[in-house]
Amino acid sequence: MDLKLPIIIVDELSDGEVRAHGVLDLASGDILDVVHEDWDRVTRGLPAEREDYEFSSGILRKGDKEVEFRVEANPVTGQYSVTPSELLELKGRAAKLFTAPPGRGGR
Repeated sequence: MDLKLPIIIVDELSDGEVRAHGVLDLASGDILDVVHEDWDRVTRGLPAEREDYEFSSGILRKGDKEVEFRVEANPVTGQYSVTPSELLELKGRAAKLFTAPPGRGGR
């Protein structure tokens, strides 16, 4: 099964955050087609290369509901991914998210 989902990536820095959009491949855990918002990766490098980098997370959304998960950022290769154990947990959470009936206001 070839299932790829759009996600938001948040790189947390000690003085703020850098957001990006990408596509999560649920089969491999690879995150593809990453495009940072207001961040020139060519001149500034990957946010994970900075001294003030703390961690990265991903957000998968459906309507007003979302699932947050840990993302690994490899400063050497420039790749983002989800670990196999995190991916397994995320698949269960994503299945609940996408099969839940539409919300009626609040969370």
